[in-house]
Amino acid sequence: MALMPVAEALERVLRDATPLAAEMAGLADAHGRVLADDLKALRTQPPVDVSAMDGYAVRAQDVAQAPVTLALVGEVAAGHPFTGEVGRGEAARIFTGGVVPRGADTVVIQEHTTRADRVVIINRPTGKGRNVRPQGLDFTVEAVLLKRGHRLADRHLALAAAMNHASVPVHRRPRIAVLATGDELVMPGTDPSAGQIVYSNGFATMAMARRQGCQVIDLGIAPDRLPETIAAIRRAREECADILVTSGGASVGDHDLVQKALAEEGLKLSFWKIAMRPGRPMLHGRLGAMHVLGLPGNPVSSYVCSHLFLLPLIRKLCGRSDIEPVPQQAILGADLPENDERADYLRAKLSVSPNGREVATAFPVQDSSMLAPLAAADCLLIRAPHAPAAPAGSPCLVLRLGL
Repeated sequence: MALMPVAEALERVLRDATPLAAEMAGLADAHGRVLADDLKALRTQPPVDVSAMDGYAVRAQDVAQAPVTLALVGEVAAGHPFTGEVGRGEAARIFTGGVVPRGADTVVIQEHTTRADRVVIINRPTGKGRNVRPQGLDFTVEAVLLKRGHRLADRHLALAAAMNHASVPVHRRPRIAVLATGDELVMPGTDPSAGQIVYSNGFATMAMARRQGCQVIDLGIAPDRLPETIAAIRRAREECADILVTSGGASVGDHDLVQKALAEEGLKLSFWKIAMRPGRPMLHGRLGAMHVLGLPGNPVSSYVCSHLFLLPLIRKLCGRSDIEPVPQQAILGADLPENDERADYLRAKLSVSPNGREVATAFPVQDSSMLAPLAAADCLLIRAPHAPAAPAGSPCLVLRLGL
């Protein structure tokens, strides 16, 4: 199978991915999730005219000129409306959020008054409607304030709560199963013997998935034996995973059993091998409803492929509109040689030039086994296939790496 261009590979990964079914989620569980339906206000806010300040509720015609003395007839606290009425020559003490009583149409702030026993002296004229939040100032019942497809940030949850929604319709969180393969892998914290490697790929993959709101199923490490690899794949299906991500074993060596195990389970292969560096031996396919991404075993290759393919797939299943990471403009901080037939994603640091432009400087060694440069990188510097040699200062494109 020929090497596939990155853009075509991503199109295939996303082609059959559709937003997951809707479910009702409590506000505490809805942050970052995408609305599956429009959200209408269940109430008017504020439901009645309320005071915006501490002061005195009065009739505007009584305070058109000042000073004037008004008789105090009551008090209005938030949540405790005044049942009486403010008549001519009268005032009611009122606090922020208090319901403006019948007869009153303005609020004089307390700084412009003098209190004396059962009267209040208004020291400055105040116009009609001042310091009053009218009914429906924020929104009215039945108004659509949050639309389908909207991703809920913290401020949107506050609005949904004010609209009187205790729960909201959102797309279900994707379930992602992560499987590593290889006799050489051991878990962190153990003492590797000769020829063994401490497993690292899955921790980045799972963290990326959780950051996107996924539920993660950690399938651990399968040895290089076909029955155990098939059993792990079956467990992902039994756990109703929406995405199975494997790490390592996707090539064609004698001990690379992932492709064979997936084929025996009925994988419908979409592609294998991409024209990119790092990440060439990545595969994609479907096992029924489950999306499958077979990531390379080299840790940097695994991470770059997760950033370029897994991240957009998760976002599409979540119902998001910002699916693909968007490249940004920068300039090169060092010369780069011409490129071959594969797109390069170089680990690079970002800095700012004296004239305010962002500068991307690739690390001098780009081996796909090196995690230290990846951890220190701010971005992936993109080099198109067959790109000519480029001197420092040339324009370039970068993909920022998140926290």
